[in-house]
Amino acid sequence: MQRSVPANSLPRLGDFTTDRRVLVLVAMAILVGAGGTVTAWLLLRMIALTTNLVWLQTFNVHTLSLANLKPSVWMVAAPALGGLAIGLMARYGSEKIRGHGIPEAIEAILIGGSRLQPKVAILKPLSSAISIGTGGPFGAEGPIIMTGGAVGSLFAQCFSMSAAERKTLLVAGASAGMTA
Repeated sequence: MQRSVPANSLPRLGDFTTDRRVLVLVAMAILVGAGGTVTAWLLLRMIALTTNLVWLQTFNVHTLSLANLKPSVWMVAAPALGGLAIGLMARYGSEKIRGHGIPEAIEAILIGGSRLQPKVAILKPLSSAISIGTGGPFGAEGPIIMTGGAVGSLFAQCFSMSAAERKTLLVAGASAGMTA
């Protein structure tokens, strides 16, 4: 036979209690996740556009085959010019665009209080599209993660939030970018 216990005498479950702030944070994380997914899609379109402009001289945002390209001096010059453009962006824009993206996102979490600059959210995907589109030896995964994280960080900076809450939204954006 079970005995009933009055509700006010139950032990408080400190690890599982929550308040309305968490629900607001969840709603914000959903918005940031959607934004991270959209930015990943845009970055992939930017890469395709750059690739098509550089290699096929075609204005198209869809991935086209490069199988019929003929070897030429342009295959050496295009990546070098792309690297020069990115170097200028890093020198005069922001040095945060250097690197693959994931270490920079972790650095922003650990050292920067989960705050990323708005210009990084613009320059990182642009420099990545130029690098990958001109034939640089990089992939889109790191920049997509960094860009999604930047979306989360910028969104969080629009509100009065703690560092832990900003971190949650930065990671939500980075995760959305990674899954996209």
